[in-house]
Amino acid sequence: MADNGAAQPQAPAVKMNILNQFIRDMSFENILAQKGATGEVQPDVSVQVNLDAKKRATENQYEVAIKLQVKSTNKDGGENLFLLEVDYVGLFHIENVPEDQLHPFLLIECPRLLFPFLRRIVSDVTRDGGFPPLNLENIDFMALYRNELSRRAQSEAAEAPAN
Repeated sequence: MADNGAAQPQAPAVKMNILNQFIRDMSFENILAQKGATGEVQPDVSVQVNLDAKKRATENQYEVAIKLQVKSTNKDGGENLFLLEVDYVGLFHIENVPEDQLHPFLLIECPRLLFPFLRRIVSDVTRDGGFPPLNLENIDFMALYRNELSRRAQSEAAEAPAN
């Protein structure tokens, strides 16, 4: 193919830096130890994930939070074994992301970068709490984002008045 000489304008490269990350809030309840239960337990673990993102006062800075709830129950009786809640936050400096792509960028790419650190915290806390270390499966943040968009669209459709 021959180049016709017309140069396509190049979009500026996306710049992203993690400025900081921290645990905003964390709670671990070892319910099994509080009750003094003994005997065989077969844990059943459920994980809930919520994401939040907001612009900070400083230009090009955003705060992204992963709110994770991990609940373990005994398969043989449904008794609670432990409950872990973590609000993990990353502060990001982001430039050159088009406005229409910023929301998915904040709720997909930023949590992807934070997740390995959160996984380590969950593993350490469950181990230090007297349980085998819980190594969380990877979370598909893109699927979470799409599911939330779908849920919102269905909710809005259900609330719209019928003509």
